[in-house]
Amino acid sequence: MQAREVRRHYPVGGGLLGRRGVVKAVDGVSFTLARGTTLAVVGESGCGKSTLARMAALLEPPSDGDLLLGGQPTATVTDAERRRMRLGVQMVFQNPYGSLNPRKTIGAILEEPLLINAHGTPAERRAAVRAMMDRVGLRQDQFDRYPHMFSGGQRQRIAIARALMLNPGVVVADEPVSALDVSIQAQVLNLMMDLQDEFYLAYLFISHDLSVVRHIAAEVMVMYCGRPVEHGPKAGIFAAPRHPYTRMLLAATPSVDPARRKLAVSIKGELPSPLNPPPGCAFASRCPHATARCTAERPEPRPVGGHLVACHHAEAI
Repeated sequence: MQAREVRRHYPVGGGLLGRRGVVKAVDGVSFTLARGTTLAVVGESGCGKSTLARMAALLEPPSDGDLLLGGQPTATVTDAERRRMRLGVQMVFQNPYGSLNPRKTIGAILEEPLLINAHGTPAERRAAVRAMMDRVGLRQDQFDRYPHMFSGGQRQRIAIARALMLNPGVVVADEPVSALDVSIQAQVLNLMMDLQDEFYLAYLFISHDLSVVRHIAAEVMVMYCGRPVEHGPKAGIFAAPRHPYTRMLLAATPSVDPARRKLAVSIKGELPSPLNPPPGCAFASRCPHATARCTAERPEPRPVGGHLVACHHAEAI
């Protein structure tokens, strides 16, 4: 998958008393996601992570820019071709309690993608479901059970199995472990990494938890107010972040190390409104390094220390 300056804008307002405007939920994001790798997208709530996930899953078209899957543009294809392309991108949602139909058994839930797309005979579909249950650590005697009979971690295993039933190349995981206990998070993350090796999957992993990102990602893209502010290899991002916002996110991560706790800082202020973003750097009002240039000129991503950083003063920080 490749994104080239993709944007997603939503018109709002209107009517007799309302003022028309445009919410810039995603405002110029570029990345390349290869098979067998994981790109983590991190940032505060409201930064555009989930909107980007919906575009990557072909649930919403970009307002502008190009999104390519297997080198083929997704915006100019016919409806039939787009439906075919959607089979190659599947999604794992945040809430394992709300993403499964409570009226269907686990066997029926996992068979449904194959049934909708007319894959195989009934016997072949049931065999495929049972094989996938083995791969994600579910027992065969659970085939006829309902979602309420499973724990949160087991339900997320079911959701992951459902996403893999059509053998996709890309899995978009939108906060897939945030609703789980910490001990269960590690099990699900390890399962996802094992499945990635087995099926050679590409993950677009949406998260706000940097400890989870450190565990699973190969590359990290930090978003702020709809735009990427830093993008690079995981090791470099965690060892030597170049953008002030990335540094504040890392410093705000809870740690048991007393030395790291002394360095912890809080991010003051609120995200700017995507309905009326500032003309310069969106982080300028919260940045301790901001100058007059930052409030007047929007920084574009540029290479600094092996990362792409959207900051005028990245070399000096």
